[in-house]
Amino acid sequence: MDAQQITEILANPYAQQLLHGTDPLRLAYDGLDGDPRVVPIGFWTEGDRVVMATTPNAPKVPALRAKPKVAITIDTNGFPPKVLLIRGTVDLETVDGVPQGYLDAGRRSMAEEQYPDWEAGVKGLYDRMVVIRVSPTWVKLLDFETTIPQAVEELVQAKAAGGQG
Repeated sequence: MDAQQITEILANPYAQQLLHGTDPLRLAYDGLDGDPRVVPIGFWTEGDRVVMATTPNAPKVPALRAKPKVAITIDTNGFPPKVLLIRGTVDLETVDGVPQGYLDAGRRSMAEEQYPDWEAGVKGLYDRMVVIRVSPTWVKLLDFETTIPQAVEELVQAKAAGGQG
């Protein structure tokens, strides 16, 4: 998939809703023991990149250094579901303090009156964080109105042609 296709899909209004909404991102990666992991994590965007931050001692940090390929899903619980699937590679950067994007992502996910205490707690806790930037290499948006999973699309076509599913 080329960069223009990725940019076009990420610019879709449904993709933008998912990228800037309150639904959690789920990050899938390979652990150092070879077993897969999926973790919910707060996020923000920088252009076409999806960005997260974590503690420097988080188990995902050495695992992502060793195997930087990841998969992401951001999805809704409503009907019809909206699903943004992303595959990509990560870049890791250790920074002092708390990135503004992390604070902005936190603000999106909580009531306004909760934010000041949360922000103070986060700034008091984290002296350093590791920023995880995912550069997409593949993207798929499923809105179940204009796009559906390929396997379901094939089944619909086979049924329409008189075949079995």
